[in-house]
Amino acid sequence: MPSLFYIRLISFTAGTLVYLFLLALIVGHRKPRLFERLLFFVSLALFLIYSGGLLEINALIEYLLPPEATRIFSQTLIAMGIFLLLPLIWHIHYAYGRQVRGAAAGFLGGPLVAMFYLIALIEAALAFNLLRPGSAEFRLPALLSHFLDIGQQTSPATGMTRNGVIDYQIPLLLGYFVEAGRQALPALAILDATFEARDWRLAKTPVEVRFFRTMFGASGFLAIALALAVWFPGILGSRTEGLEAAILFAGVLPGALIIYFSVRDNFLEYGAQRNLMYALPVTFLALLYLALVRRVSGWLEPMVPPEATAAVLLFSLIFLFEPLERVIGPVLQRKFQEDMGGVQRLSVELQQEARQGSVAHLVAEAESRIRKEYGLADVRISIPRDPAAKPLAAPGGLGHTTALPLMKDGQEIGVLEAASTGSYLTGETTAALGFLGEQLPGMIDLARLIEDKLRLERELAERERMASLGQMAANVSHNLRNPLSSMKTVLQVQLEDPDLPVNVRRDSTLVVGEIDRMSAKLTQLLRYAKPSVGGQRVAAVALANQTAVLFRHDADSRNVRFEFERPTHEIYALASDEALNEILSNLIVNALEAQTAGGRVRLSLGRYEKHLEIVVEDGGPGISPELRVKVFQPYFTTKPTGTGLGLSIVARRVEEIGGTISCESPVRNGKGTRFRLLLPVADEEGK
Repeated sequence: MPSLFYIRLISFTAGTLVYLFLLALIVGHRKPRLFERLLFFVSLALFLIYSGGLLEINALIEYLLPPEATRIFSQTLIAMGIFLLLPLIWHIHYAYGRQVRGAAAGFLGGPLVAMFYLIALIEAALAFNLLRPGSAEFRLPALLSHFLDIGQQTSPATGMTRNGVIDYQIPLLLGYFVEAGRQALPALAILDATFEARDWRLAKTPVEVRFFRTMFGASGFLAIALALAVWFPGILGSRTEGLEAAILFAGVLPGALIIYFSVRDNFLEYGAQRNLMYALPVTFLALLYLALVRRVSGWLEPMVPPEATAAVLLFSLIFLFEPLERVIGPVLQRKFQEDMGGVQRLSVELQQEARQGSVAHLVAEAESRIRKEYGLADVRISIPRDPAAKPLAAPGGLGHTTALPLMKDGQEIGVLEAASTGSYLTGETTAALGFLGEQLPGMIDLARLIEDKLRLERELAERERMASLGQMAANVSHNLRNPLSSMKTVLQVQLEDPDLPVNVRRDSTLVVGEIDRMSAKLTQLLRYAKPSVGGQRVAAVALANQTAVLFRHDADSRNVRFEFERPTHEIYALASDEALNEILSNLIVNALEAQTAGGRVRLSLGRYEKHLEIVVEDGGPGISPELRVKVFQPYFTTKPTGTGLGLSIVARRVEEIGGTISCESPVRNGKGTRFRLLLPVADEEGK
């Protein structure tokens, strides 16, 4: 039936071009993942099957009786593709679930993959006769014998007799669904359809849903058609040839679907290679046209020299340029408008992020959205550029990188780096990155201005709050200190009476102690609410020594060893005596109260670069990570009688001075706490 013959010819040609296109697409967008490598080899196997069939059918048309070498070469290509597909079909679904979807690996997945590869090796050994030219016993494996008819055959299209050539009525899709066993092809098609149904059910994005739903439809059709052709050939009778031609044509669908969804929906991020998407079809069309020129030249050779025919056909393309320009021009214009619209939309979204007033948030969002929008492997924005940072590299060293400086008023304020997965950055992507690189400095300035405005508003609100707190503390102190002083004076006079009963003396002494404690807490409240005066030149070592002497007696009474490690030279801090004394006093008191009897508290001062370093360390039980983030908050305390203002005063004074404070716990053996302060140092000359 000549029509079926030409359907097979068209199917071979389409399959060869589709899978060659897919191979170029994967190579151009190579990723350092097993899934991409497996997809490459699956496409290669199908390309070998279809190209082998195309070679043989063209040899039959050209030579009537194909040469033995051509026959063996084409069948070798087909066999190589067949033996590759059996393990690859299972392995690629296994890798997709693990590497693309992120599913957990089943305990049987790896052993089954190894088993399928072993079966393929056994099949290759059985089919070794394929590589021996002239072998009369030449056959492919027995499991394929249902499809292969080797021997004296007559072509239904040309009526020619050929020896040892694979019948073109056989659906060369046989290599696409190979399974070890006599009934391999339908069973493997059903297995693949089952995988597609599972992937459809587990799909998370609309693109994945549409893709796997369509793939399931194609796989389901192939499974049913192969089952009818292999398991129940008697049902269709003579119509089996038409079904086999349909199976052969349907084998092109998987590759065509991947290409379609890559171009339209950027499936697997292959659609980002727009330059490659344009170049490959143009290349294929050019090759097909050259093949047409050769064919026409051969047909007209009895009348016209082949060179003249080729020259006419090639130069006739000049007259097609203007019509092509009219067709392609509007398409390219719409594409350009879509690309610019996408860039402008992304720019507007980043402008909205900048209005949140956080440069760090803007940079993080810009990196994430640029990477997702243009299918890049990685994006890094550095403000300013870090000279010590290594240049951004593509994963596995397979891709292409670019670095665009971010300029403001002719000065570089940072750098935008981008890395592709495997292919070179397209012109559209490079232009979009350049446009965003011009917009980002303005966005960063906007974010900084809003950030500064919000910080000033917070500082103003904090100052107003502290002013209210100071006024409240002053009122409380004024209203409570005088009554407390009067009560203390009366009790002290009573205690001077030698005839005072013992129980009354004990209670009076207790009340006096509580009055002193209340006065101390009022003083602490006033100190927290009152801002310190900074900018003075303070002899930090001398002041720390005085503070250590005052607290050494308290440490001895608690049976705690107090150590002061002082430097040999004086260090002048840029602070005030009152602020530095409050910092040291509160840290030492806090350490002494945390330390049990027999322990140790250590105070040390030193110079660290251009800062005064103060370290206060104790060997107490330490602070848990949950509480460590709260120790500097006002009124937070774990002590039954504490106010929670000691460390808050320290943090506030350090911030007012312009220094930093950090807390480390545990220090050693799961115990201890270390507070480390860095305060600005005054110049040595006292200027």
